[in-house]
Amino acid sequence: MVLEDNIRAALFDLDGVVFDTESQYSVFWGNQCRFYHPEEPGLENKIKGQTLVQIFDKYFAGMEEEQAKIVARLDEFERSMKFEYVPGFLDFITRLRVGGVKTAVVTSSNKVKMEAVYAAHDEFRQLFDAILTAEDFERSKPDPDCYLKGAALFGLEPRECVVFEDSFNGLRAGRAAGMTVVGLATTNAEEDIRPYCDKVIKDFL
Repeated sequence: MVLEDNIRAALFDLDGVVFDTESQYSVFWGNQCRFYHPEEPGLENKIKGQTLVQIFDKYFAGMEEEQAKIVARLDEFERSMKFEYVPGFLDFITRLRVGGVKTAVVTSSNKVKMEAVYAAHDEFRQLFDAILTAEDFERSKPDPDCYLKGAALFGLEPRECVVFEDSFNGLRAGRAAGMTVVGLATTNAEEDIRPYCDKVIKDFL
């Protein structure tokens, strides 16, 4: 994939973009949803791309004790996850950095999750000029706050940045930020995400 000449920073979501982890999360949330909401089969598919806060607010409101249990289970699950790069990602980001393009992770994942990532991949932090997590944002995707902060971190205008996303909320955030949006069809079908993207790819090969 070749970026336009005006692009000076590439901002990457994490799950479904850098790492092919969505199928693992479907297993985790499938178990939780069947236990707490057996009346809504397939709920794990509806919540794809939503933050933990958004999931709790909509489906677990007023269930603080159960929320705490789910967080504990999720933390344990993420410590044992397999973090496999989306095909072609390592070569792609290496080419970007050699070409002088700034790179950042902009994820709704928290610092606890990122520690699991760092433990699995010693090289991860060296791939990016910045790593922004849920703790760095006041508002979650689809609000553009996270991507605008990414651009500001590098002193760039939104039009100088490209966003790589897979979820509907993430794609909407990138579009609302006024950035070029590349959608990865790793989590949702290509035809479903196309209206939210400037370009759709299956991977980075």
